[in-house]
Amino acid sequence: MIEEISIRNLGVIGEARLPLGPGFTAITGETGAGKTMVVTALGLLLGERSDAAAIRSGADSAVVEGHWQIDDGGAVAERVRDAGGDLDDGELILGRSVSQEGRSRAVVGGRAAPVGVLGEIGQQLVVVHGQSDQVRLRSATAQREALDRFAGTELATLLGSYQETYRRWQSNQGELDVLVAERDRRQREAEELRVAMTEIENAAPRRGEDVELSERSDRLTNLEDLRLAAAQSLELVSAQAGDDAPDALTLLDSARRQIERVVDHDPSLAPITEALTVATVAVTEVSGLLSTYLSGLDSDGGRELESVQERRSELAALVRKFGTSLDEVIDYLDTGSGRLLELDNDSDRIDALGSQVEADRADLVDLAARLSELRRDYAVRLSERVTGELAALAMASARVTVEVTDRSEYSLTGKDQVAILLQPHSGADPRPLGRGASGGELSRVMLAIEVVIAGSDPVPTFIFDEVDAGVGGASAIEIGRRLARLSRTAQVIVVTHLAQVAAFATNHLSVTKDSDGSVTASSVTQLHGEERIAEMARLLSGLPDSESGLQHARELIETARALDS
Repeated sequence: MIEEISIRNLGVIGEARLPLGPGFTAITGETGAGKTMVVTALGLLLGERSDAAAIRSGADSAVVEGHWQIDDGGAVAERVRDAGGDLDDGELILGRSVSQEGRSRAVVGGRAAPVGVLGEIGQQLVVVHGQSDQVRLRSATAQREALDRFAGTELATLLGSYQETYRRWQSNQGELDVLVAERDRRQREAEELRVAMTEIENAAPRRGEDVELSERSDRLTNLEDLRLAAAQSLELVSAQAGDDAPDALTLLDSARRQIERVVDHDPSLAPITEALTVATVAVTEVSGLLSTYLSGLDSDGGRELESVQERRSELAALVRKFGTSLDEVIDYLDTGSGRLLELDNDSDRIDALGSQVEADRADLVDLAARLSELRRDYAVRLSERVTGELAALAMASARVTVEVTDRSEYSLTGKDQVAILLQPHSGADPRPLGRGASGGELSRVMLAIEVVIAGSDPVPTFIFDEVDAGVGGASAIEIGRRLARLSRTAQVIVVTHLAQVAAFATNHLSVTKDSDGSVTASSVTQLHGEERIAEMARLLSGLPDSESGLQHARELIETARALDS
């Protein structure tokens, strides 16, 4: 139940507070006063699309805030907590702001949330009916939804099972169609992949092998330069016997002997002697390393270089075909194995999907038949109940028939085509609501349907925006009476221009406008006593201070109380 709504800078409303509460709230006002903005504000709180053009002229943004009283342990409270919001002793606060730049911000239970969350919560809290919904009632979809709502949980449970089967059937059928349609292409892909993997496996590349081969190729290409450099270096370190050129070892040995000859005369030369000895050992090791390196150089490097270059060429060809690097080629071999297994299993998958599709189709046929049977049963009940309501809405000779016919195709909602037919008076042919029903007739049919459905599909709050359009006189009295009856089990908020409807309200709000000559502003006032009588007189006669209008207003309110008692 909505306890209160606050509006700031929306349309002609500068700032307003709407105390709502339980029962039947009527919202009235002159044309252009801003009644529509009240409905717009409610729509924003329920997640409807925002429009920056609705922001009051000169304001930076429009803000709407609503206070709801809800079940602290219900599904709505759980969704609020999932969104990060919280409740305060069962009170839920929803907020929505819209900036001039078109940015929209939603608040759920004190926390910012996506606007879509407002829509999810709103579907469980409020049913909104406006003149556009009367137009929508002409559609087959809306008529089927009305029947399904009337059927309640029994049909909803069966429909849920059907839809689960339908979605699985559609998904598997879609995959099966793709597999069958692309079977030839996938077979070609598998064959190409098999050839590629065979080529890679025959080459047997190793990770890092291309780097190793590059280094080996560089070494073999420069083999003579390496041999000459190593030999000259060895000659300088340790000359061959018979060579008169001094080498490093000879010079170091001569230096060490010179120092040893005089070390007894100066003990501080001892470390130098030791250092020369260490240097001699190190140079000797270098000489050995150079000798080993020279002996290890290949004598036939040309033949090995040819082999290395052939292997490098083989690996480069693989990289050109299957990747940008040798590692990618090896990775392609790994992933290709999985892909090849998937492609080779297509036949098995096609067979398995075919069996599943057939089984789901059989279940679908059975569930659809049960749905149709249930809908036809409830269609009879809905027809009788709505017809009874229309009799009380000054359409005593009218009759509503809900027809359920078979369609050629299965859909997410079954195989049924639902049509609500209206026979406006005896002797007339029943006609679909989409053809021939007037606005006033649609208003009463829609209200009758909601009153009937409320018994099996209760909703906390109903909002009617000029549900009485095209209606007057006794029909308007009966609409007010039925709205009052509906308000016994749900909160009812009605935007109306008829005194006959407003007379049944337990809470009357008036939207009034003032103008200073340049800016028009509207405000909302809760009416009591004589203020309400004056507003009722204005609705009746256009004059809030007409004595006859005031008297008529008092009589109308008394009549409404008597009829609603």
